[in-house]
Amino acid sequence: MRPCSPSRPIRRRESLRVLASSAAALALPAVRAQDNTITVYVGAASSMDFCSRLIADQLRDALGRPAISVAKLGAGQRLALGEAKRAAPDGRTLAFATTGPFAVYPHIYTKLDYDPDRDFTAIAGVSAFDVAVSVNPNSGINDLKQLVAWAKGKPGEAMFGSAPGNGSLSHFVGISINLAAGLAMPHVPYKDSGVGLVDLSAGRLPVMITGLSAQVAMHRAGKIRLLAVSGDTRSPLVPEVPTLREAGLPVSATTSTGLFGPAGMAPDLVNRLHAALQPMFASASVKEKLAQQGMTLWPVTGAQLAASIVEERKRFETLVKASGYTPEAG
Repeated sequence: MRPCSPSRPIRRRESLRVLASSAAALALPAVRAQDNTITVYVGAASSMDFCSRLIADQLRDALGRPAISVAKLGAGQRLALGEAKRAAPDGRTLAFATTGPFAVYPHIYTKLDYDPDRDFTAIAGVSAFDVAVSVNPNSGINDLKQLVAWAKGKPGEAMFGSAPGNGSLSHFVGISINLAAGLAMPHVPYKDSGVGLVDLSAGRLPVMITGLSAQVAMHRAGKIRLLAVSGDTRSPLVPEVPTLREAGLPVSATTSTGLFGPAGMAPDLVNRLHAALQPMFASASVKEKLAQQGMTLWPVTGAQLAASIVEERKRFETLVKASGYTPEAG
């Protein structure tokens, strides 16, 4: 009997080791790429989600790193902001949000799980947009004056929905309309504008206030009727729709958005991220895309964004007090 040669099993074991090493080497870049990914969390849908994806794409192109936008809806954007608050200040975890959680929430909640000044780093202002007031087309309400008259005559039925809910610009535009017109419409908060607009078109909700872009398609399709926009000028998306002031109420409001990171980010890192967004801010194509979403560019520095939040917080303190709004638990 011929003795067994040990070379064959040894070569097989060596081959297995080589294959395992090769597989590990192939997997390593994927792991590293994943660790290097920039994640931009966004806490509101529609135009906010669209803009967040533009930001992620721009950061990817400018920095040569993977970048994704992740929607984390709920709690008036606070879930998305919480991801940034808890993250390491290395620029890998960011949040795209309106200024409401920083300027408005301190006045409407008795306790927040974050400090709007100390827990975040303002990186850049990005955009600004209006909200709009709409009704069901079968309601018989064709303009804001008719809405006010109907609401005064139907105190048990008149209520307004807003998205993304408590503390949003939409919410306080509704409160401002109540104050200016002498109404007492209760508020129905929605975390998602799409759900509120479905309720509006189905007749389950009489009035909806949310971002204009979310409403344009349904308005054009005759599923809802836009009555007014909140900005100082009419929107090019729906030039036939008047502003609230033109419609007879002294109310005007626009919200702004920004990119935020965790507290403690190094100034040079903030500057690099801000610089990475500059091609997007200078792009005519991006400007056009944002206009289609009812947004305008607001390309300010992190320091300017932080300063504007302080001023906005002062304005909303006056409005919240005048509205008689009772702060809620955070």
